Amino acid sequence: MKISTKFDSGNIEVVSINSNGLIKLNIRKDTKSDFLQWFHFRLTGVINQAVTIEILNAGQSTYPDGWENYNICASYDRIEWFRIPTTYVDGVLKVDFEPTQNSLYFAYFAPYSYDRHQNLVHSAELSDLCKVEVIGETVEGRDIDLLVIGEEGIGKSVWVVARQHPGESMAEWFIEGLVDRLLDSNDPVSKKLLEDVCFYIIPNMNIDGSIAGNLRANAAGMNLNREWASPSIQNSPEVYHCLAKMDKTGVDLLLDIHGDEAIPFNFVAASEGIPSYNLELKQLEEQFKNNWMAVSPDFQDEHNYGADKPGEANLTVCSNAVAERFNCLSFTIEMPFKDNDDLPDTIYGWSPERSMVFGESILNPILHVLPEL
Repeated sequence: MKISTKFDSGNIEVVSINSNGLIKLNIRKDTKSDFLQWFHFRLTGVINQAVTIEILNAGQSTYPDGWENYNICASYDRIEWFRIPTTYVDGVLKVDFEPTQNSLYFAYFAPYSYDRHQNLVHSAELSDLCKVEVIGETVEGRDIDLLVIGEEGIGKSVWVVARQHPGESMAEWFIEGLVDRLLDSNDPVSKKLLEDVCFYIIPNMNIDGSIAGNLRANAAGMNLNREWASPSIQNSPEVYHCLAKMDKTGVDLLLDIHGDEAIPFNFVAASEGIPSYNLELKQLEEQFKNNWMAVSPDFQDEHNYGADKPGEANLTVCSNAVAERFNCLSFTIEMPFKDNDDLPDTIYGWSPERSMVFGESILNPILHVLPEL
């Protein structure tokens, strides 16, 4: 038996492997930081052999509540990711499984590879509706890709950013669904939106961290979603360049796409705690949420983080900082690592496919609130 991680987004450390099939592992910390939760590894040499995998330091992770009622993701072909029943007892995450092939992969959630990211960017640019712009470089010198979909300067500017936290791979699956629908010339919602809206979409804000197998940090060890008050071109260039571009285009609506480790529902966090918050913005938020619930049973507004008190919003967070800076509607969108308990799926849990469909559905509430933006 062998464990390997020398690939895109790989992360695990081997403690021990014995001949009886007991494999003990630890999750490695993020680059230059103490964040710890994402894992992705390959197991080989195990066909028709019962194995027990124990992740010993799960209880020391950044979000230990994320392991309650969580089932690990696994795949033989890296395309179909299914769930395996998993237990969490005394800080140890444990999986018992008998593989039917000699090689399989395990991950915290279905990975979205850098190769797939590049395919998404360049396939989108084949459409006459889209152009690709490199707005800057990451800490390690990788391109920060921006998809510009629609005609600039004709109307509203809608910004969508994803994977500030690289381990939240469901966010880029969401983006793929959104982009596919936007570029569908037969979709009436997309066609109507692009008459009056230009979309600015960053599919992956934290490419360095994604490749490194991090949960939340970039290559400098920074949590990008706490850098929006004063981003540094040295330590958080991803935010620095994004904000500079926003200042040029303006922002009428921002959607910041994430995943939540503990809460088994899809939900949003709004900007009710920012200094400039008012009744008009509150009403617009309610319109958006109510319309999304009407078109997508996967969205709900009961289980969430709760509302910030007036004036107590964290202005280092993207959605709050952008709402205040541009006086606009702004949401953090959260999807589960576990499952959507409103519509559970025992085989796949919350999945790439459901994330993509959820991303497609966001166009309806955008169209609904467009006249008010």
